[in-house]
Amino acid sequence: MTVIEARLVSKVYETGDRPVRVLEDWTQVIEPGSFMALVGRSGSGKTTLLNIVGGLDRPTSGQIMIDGRHLESMSDAELSLFRNETVGFVFQTFFLRPLRSALENVIVPLLFSSKTLREARALGREALEKVGLNHLASTQVRRLSGGQRQRVAVARAIVNKPTLLLADEPTGNLDGETALEIFELLRDYNLNHKATVMMVTHDPLVERFNIPRFTIENRNLVPLTDSIHVNRSTRSAERQES
Repeated sequence: MTVIEARLVSKVYETGDRPVRVLEDWTQVIEPGSFMALVGRSGSGKTTLLNIVGGLDRPTSGQIMIDGRHLESMSDAELSLFRNETVGFVFQTFFLRPLRSALENVIVPLLFSSKTLREARALGREALEKVGLNHLASTQVRRLSGGQRQRVAVARAIVNKPTLLLADEPTGNLDGETALEIFELLRDYNLNHKATVMMVTHDPLVERFNIPRFTIENRNLVPLTDSIHVNRSTRSAERQES
């Protein structure tokens, strides 16, 4: 289970003559096993926040810690290893290799681990089974529907059994029925593996699944619903500093 701690995290993009401040002094503790949805207008910084938590981007200032490990002070190689071992990513654009099979796409993260190819293929089939696609393991991705491709992407995200799952608009290109399936897969992984899940979404299914919603206002993360999993008080982080 993963604890996320943000302490005075700020992110500024230098664009031309005028810097753009996206996050400012974000301080929060996100408890293990949380499932939270980041909603709100496009361009507000939701994806930036997700990328900082996942080690895909670095804060301009402040500290971001996953289970006590300081991401902001890691080298690029250390961040790469951290992502491969700890984080699963699901994107709106699937980022799959169309001429490769579903199984070959799913096992890509395992190819950078100590797993043998046989072990990787076994784990890949296990992940495909969880998303209901084991029968299509040998099928080229280009022959799959959009919904099936996103399920392959989910299988790839969970094949390493990550304790942190980050999803950026995972249902943005899907029909309603398929979007429901993806929400169910993410919720099941959250419950069955006690994993922390953060999802950027505009999908109204977040209300149907009663997922705590947050938005970015004044460059900070603000709750729209109550959550027993997420500690929204900045005092929690402050107490740990004292």
